[in-house]
Amino acid sequence: MLPVAPAAVAGTAAAVGVDPLTLVDLLRVANQPGFERWREQVRRTGGCSDPIHLQGWTITKDRTTAETLYAYSTQSEPGGRLRVACGNRRASRCPSCAWTYAGDTYHLIRAGITGDERKDVPTTVRDHPRVFATLTAPSFGPVHNRPTAGRCRCGTLHADTDPVLGTALDPDRYDYAGAVLWNNHAGQLWQRFTIYLRREIAARAGLSQRALADACRVSFGKVAEFQKRGAVHFHAVVRLDGPDGPGTEPPSWATVPLLDDAIRAAAARVRVLVPPAGTHPERELRWGTQVDVQPIGALGHEELTEQAVAAYVAKYATKAAETTGTVDRRIGELRELDRLDLPDHTRRLIQACWDLNPDYPDRLLARWSHMLGFRGHFSTKSRRYSTTLGALRQVRADYRARQERQTRGLPDIDPDTEEGSTLTLAHWTYAGHGHSPGESWLAQTIADEIRQNRELGRELRAELVTADGTGEW
Repeated sequence: MLPVAPAAVAGTAAAVGVDPLTLVDLLRVANQPGFERWREQVRRTGGCSDPIHLQGWTITKDRTTAETLYAYSTQSEPGGRLRVACGNRRASRCPSCAWTYAGDTYHLIRAGITGDERKDVPTTVRDHPRVFATLTAPSFGPVHNRPTAGRCRCGTLHADTDPVLGTALDPDRYDYAGAVLWNNHAGQLWQRFTIYLRREIAARAGLSQRALADACRVSFGKVAEFQKRGAVHFHAVVRLDGPDGPGTEPPSWATVPLLDDAIRAAAARVRVLVPPAGTHPERELRWGTQVDVQPIGALGHEELTEQAVAAYVAKYATKAAETTGTVDRRIGELRELDRLDLPDHTRRLIQACWDLNPDYPDRLLARWSHMLGFRGHFSTKSRRYSTTLGALRQVRADYRARQERQTRGLPDIDPDTEEGSTLTLAHWTYAGHGHSPGESWLAQTIADEIRQNRELGRELRAELVTADGTGEW
């Protein structure tokens, strides 16, 4: 690469919107002999922001003759490494991999609402009672908000983007300890809710819990979302099936109104007691009074459509507590707070986690302080709700494997025995992760190009959908 004057670098960097050091590294990467292969690797990861670097080899041999049919080694790759997608679900960490995760979540949730024979969920589930329920946290003190009528308690009519929304009106009187303890026990609250829900359904059907299991099954898929005030709440698709799951018809008494009533009653019954510790008194944790239950439309007469529910759940499956202004990584020690640019409300929640940690060591509050105390899974489902994320990933992996075998001219694997006439040997080791500054900028441009092509394809498909709405073209 020819030397470039510092002034020229600075001017060019300003023109393209990058800092000079990034531009110098970008030029270095672009002038390397293996640049095109590096770009192909990054494109295959979808423009991953933090790819995993692997070193190793793979050999495919004929089982009968031991002839080598294909051989690959990372020694021929740029830097002697193969880059693969990180697979992180968080949009703040890797938008590209988060998009894939959101897509998988969308198909998982939608399959449980509309059915999908390819995912072992019959389409008859559309006729089962299904609702979209939201369970929220209680109040820990008044916060700045945008009420449906009138102004905030502070007297201001806040804009949607006002950063004070969700923050305490009086921080000195806000129950920060209660907020983080509630987040920390939210998983237990949900678990008890599912237990009480089955009891409430059984009571309304006039059955014992054992008899209910022989007549009806409760299935759900849920996702957690952080409100601006830093309290987690849950959105869930709840469905009533027959005793053997989605393939069996629910009993005649299983209706949407019954399910609606049972959800509200179960949420009101749940209690989780936190024992006293140190100077902290015993606490009784409950769900908030705002429980929303909406029927999911199958015939189009309900406002909440099946696609809207699946898209909503998928959207929040890639979010975490960083939507409240916190960080998306663990905080190793409390003094790190001094180096972080955090909103005061969020900082106080994190501080509360560390203050409470000595008195509740089993709750790992300091370890999960970056999550404001929440330590549960953001996306979960019951066993028989629909397919699994693992199954969806395996389908994608099998498809790519078939493509690779066809490209290399290798025989297909027998679908019955899951074996073929070839034997593959491989050895891989971890060799690092991430991009240099210049690589990161280039990877982002690749990810943007992929996203734009994806959106264009979506628009073209929408224009080509037939008038009867079948989606065939």
